[in-house]
Amino acid sequence: MATPEGNLTWTSLTDSLDLVAAPVAAAAARVPGARVAKVDPALADTAAFCEAYDVAPGASANCVVVVGRRGEDIRYAAVMVLAVDRADINKTVRKALDVRKLSFADQSDAEQRTGMTQGGITPVGLPDDWTILVDEAVVAAGPVVIGGGVRSSKLLVDGAELAALPNARVMGLALPR
Repeated sequence: MATPEGNLTWTSLTDSLDLVAAPVAAAAARVPGARVAKVDPALADTAAFCEAYDVAPGASANCVVVVGRRGEDIRYAAVMVLAVDRADINKTVRKALDVRKLSFADQSDAEQRTGMTQGGITPVGLPDDWTILVDEAVVAAGPVVIGGGVRSSKLLVDGAELAALPNARVMGLALPR
């Protein structure tokens, strides 16, 4: 039966900072209960990851980077939803960020601004001025698997720790199933 831990070998994040992106390592103290596991980068995408490592999809959370504009003001944000859900980007997220136009950030722009690799971007270690929107189901899920900032690692962190990150806001973000 699939679990949040799956069949991975997890170690304390603070003991294995070399496995994650530099911004994630620098922010490790913000998620003191986090653990990290090394994964095959070719299996980093959610569906392949969950199948290969026997992780329950409902215990995996995805992070997408969005960019919004209101006039000359540009706002970047991270949006966290469970892998089994889709975020309501066009209405709920746009409204929460108070922007007129909202889109997914360009891959190279997101990588440059976060210091992380696409497919591994995580809310841990994002720039301090970014908003982090966390779906209430992520918080309620307890331990969830998220990116480690690189495609070769994953973090296991309690959803409540994600909700406690600087600039994090918990709200209903998922579209109805």
